[in-house]
Amino acid sequence: MTRLALVRHGQSEWNLQNRFTGWVDVDLTEKGRAEASKAGRLLGETGIEFAACYTSVQKRAIRTLWMALDEMDRMWLPVTRHWRLNERHYGGLTGLNKAETAEKHGADQVKIWRRSYDTPPPPIDPGNPDNPANDLRYKTLGVTVPDAESLKDTLTRVEPYFSEEIAPRLKAGDSLLISAHGNSLRALVKLLFNVSEADIVSVEIPTGNPLLIDLADATVTPTAARYLDEERAQALPAIK
Repeated sequence: MTRLALVRHGQSEWNLQNRFTGWVDVDLTEKGRAEASKAGRLLGETGIEFAACYTSVQKRAIRTLWMALDEMDRMWLPVTRHWRLNERHYGGLTGLNKAETAEKHGADQVKIWRRSYDTPPPPIDPGNPDNPANDLRYKTLGVTVPDAESLKDTLTRVEPYFSEEIAPRLKAGDSLLISAHGNSLRALVKLLFNVSEADIVSVEIPTGNPLLIDLADATVTPTAARYLDEERAQALPAIK
C-alpha cells in the first residue's frame, strides 16, 4: 500500500512567543526538537519504507525532517526542498504578537485574517525588517515573494507542485514523507480529502505529529488516515 506522511514542523521559537511567523526563518525550540525526534521514532515504528522526502526551504521544517530521518536511521533518503511548500505568508501581521494584535485590531478582525479561507491579512510593509522579499534564498531561487497570502493563496501555490512533482510518485507506488507547515499542510489536506472551504478553516495540524495517510493504488485518494501520536491527535476530515 502507498502511504503519504505529513509532518508539521516541531514547535518553533515564534510559536512559543505567540508571534505570526509565515516566511520568516525561525528555528525550533528544544520542545520542537523533541517533537521532531518523536515524530521520527513514531514513523520508524510503522515499518514503512519511504522512497523520498519533501520539505520547504524554511529551517524549522528542514530541521524537523533531519531529526526525524536521523531517528529513523534513514538520513540517506533523497530530500527535495521547494519554496511552494513554505508556510502561508502573513503579510503585515508578520512578527506581531497574536494577543497584542487582537487587542489593537479586535479579535474578530484578527480571526478573519487568521482563519478565513480567502481573506488575506494586510500586505507587509516593504521596509519591514522581517520582509522575506529581502531574503537571499528567494533572490537566489528567483522567487517573486508575495506581500500576503490567504489559505486559498497558499493552496494555489502548493497544488501545482503537489500535482506535478509529488502525486505522480505516489501514483507510481512510492511512499513519501512531507515535512512542512501548518497552512501548507492544511492546503494539502483540503486537496486530498476534498474538504470544503467552510470546513477547512476549523482543521488544525498539530506540531510534530505525523499524519499517516493510506492511499488507494495508483491514485492519491485517501482510504484511511491517522495521527501517530494519538494523545495529541486532532480531528480529521471525513474520507469521502
